[in-house]
Amino acid sequence: MEYLRQTVIFAALSIVLMMVGSFGYMIIEGWGFMDSLYMTIITLATVGYGEVNPVGFHGRIFTIILILLGVGFFLYVAGNVIQFLVEGRIRLVLGRRKLDTQINRLRGHYIICGYGRIGRVLARFLIARYIDVVVIERNQNRVPRLDEDDILYIIGDAKDEAVLEKAGIQRAKGIITSVATDADNVFLVIIAKQLNPDLFIVARAEQNSVKKTLLAAGADKVISPYDLGARRMAHAILRPTVIQFLEMAFADDSIDIQIEEIRIKPDSKMAGLTMKDSGIRQKYDLMIMVIRKPDGSMVFNPKADTVMEAGDVMVVVGSAKSIQRLDSVL
Repeated sequence: MEYLRQTVIFAALSIVLMMVGSFGYMIIEGWGFMDSLYMTIITLATVGYGEVNPVGFHGRIFTIILILLGVGFFLYVAGNVIQFLVEGRIRLVLGRRKLDTQINRLRGHYIICGYGRIGRVLARFLIARYIDVVVIERNQNRVPRLDEDDILYIIGDAKDEAVLEKAGIQRAKGIITSVATDADNVFLVIIAKQLNPDLFIVARAEQNSVKKTLLAAGADKVISPYDLGARRMAHAILRPTVIQFLEMAFADDSIDIQIEEIRIKPDSKMAGLTMKDSGIRQKYDLMIMVIRKPDGSMVFNPKADTVMEAGDVMVVVGSAKSIQRLDSVL
């Protein structure tokens, strides 16, 4: 906007100077419009082509004034152009340095590779849940969108180890690969697992045949947006009430109900207690849907005598405040 405003000002001043010079020669020397305009332009440009017609005393005084105005105008234009370039470069350098500083401070964040339609929605969803996110995007044209969304980002190829290290992959909790092709996703998963073996990796698969390859490469979860979308549409027809409930729990911020997973840590006071003795339902008004054991087995709708062990992951349903209270205990 500032650049457009300056351009309009420069154009307006140029037209005013040419009109003043042309009408000045027409009045003082009695020349025609074309001769006056030509004399004005070569005077302002200081090209030194010579006078189109003999110039009298008053005409020479006017020419001197016109030259001084022209030189001053072009110096003003040049100064503003240099200022615009220098300030733009300074803003770019300082902005990049600020982003790098913020990224270096992150711990336990998630890295999103690719800021297309899926990457953008994913980043917004995680940030809305107060989860730190760093985006790696190689398309320079998406920088304005990243700045507009106030996202921490790095411009570069996600398959480059230096770029991943700059995004803090050693300190990250997880990475989501959503780059252009399945081959790039496989290669990215391999590199990410080498740099951080404890990283939780979610990979996107365009084709079902690549799912096994991504899992073998080290991905913890493989998601196919097309399969997921088709299943979601089918469930919307077959189980509309279930889908409505899940949408309320996952997407509707106006409803105070959430579905979250909470891990029982070894030092938790509830480790080793039964569901009945823990008092979760009575004290926190929460419902335990599933308990995932460390070996990966699932206990659905756990009974009152089910023992909660360290390392178990509980899927709970209830208000956000109650879930937060239980999380601090577990």
